[in-house]
Amino acid sequence: MRLDNEQQSSNIEDRRGRKGGGGGGGFGGGLPFGARGIPIWGIVVIAIIFLLLPAGIRNSILGQLSGMAGGGSSLVQGADPTAEPASNTCPTGDAPCIFVARVLNTTERTWTQKFAENAVPGARGPYQPPVLVLFDGRVDTACGAASADVGPFYCPGDNKLYIDLSFYDVMTRRLNAPGDFAQAYVIAHEVGHHIQFLTGATRQVDAARGGPRANEMSVRLELQADCYAGVWGHETNEGGQLDPGDLEEALNAAHQIGDDTLQTQSKGYAQPSTFTHGSSAQRMKWFRQGFTSGDPRTCDTFTPSASQL
Repeated sequence: MRLDNEQQSSNIEDRRGRKGGGGGGGFGGGLPFGARGIPIWGIVVIAIIFLLLPAGIRNSILGQLSGMAGGGSSLVQGADPTAEPASNTCPTGDAPCIFVARVLNTTERTWTQKFAENAVPGARGPYQPPVLVLFDGRVDTACGAASADVGPFYCPGDNKLYIDLSFYDVMTRRLNAPGDFAQAYVIAHEVGHHIQFLTGATRQVDAARGGPRANEMSVRLELQADCYAGVWGHETNEGGQLDPGDLEEALNAAHQIGDDTLQTQSKGYAQPSTFTHGSSAQRMKWFRQGFTSGDPRTCDTFTPSASQL
């Protein structure tokens, strides 16, 4: 991916290395579900499963864990008065930070244009970009405190994306999904969730939570975010920023994080009724749909029947 001439977004909040960056309550050694004593491969599986949950369910689990782990105290803690202020610029020479700042800028250009063209169903007014927060270890958010083990996520409570850059190592070493465009796809997918918050799709899915269609609606939401990521990929390709093989990197990443692939790796079989993000084939299909069309209006995953997804 060619980003050397790309500007960095100013919507970066660098909380790495801040004092008191972790939230209270505890996750059992920093792992969701109190996963102490589990071998490293089990930790990776737990983290992946937690990552695959829809944002609303993840936030609900975080809230429940606050009472279990902290004697009923909230996971959302007040700001540490000794904490160093977050920076909205990347340190000179900090290549990982500069990379995500440049990727975020490409998403801002894409969606500013699409919103201006009234090409995003449900959108109202100009595009309001999210802030991307870099953290290490733990982070406090408007959706609760989170460990790096939950992976990248979007919090609609503060309109911010959160990522511990060590997740990129997990992608390469554990998920077999290497490549800079695969890493950029992760950011574009989370930006897709921000788009859904702006268009009302998130509220539609949250309303179904706890009902018989909860998992199906979660899958539809995630596949649409993949399609939106594909729309962004189309625009970066049109701008001459992709290298040969980049599309294949993103499609491979979409395959590796499909529910069926992850479930088969973790327990030897797939259980479609429990899918929350979609199968490998579905995730690849919808990313390619957006990439091919470049049109958010082709990303309607809520109208087709479940068998057509």
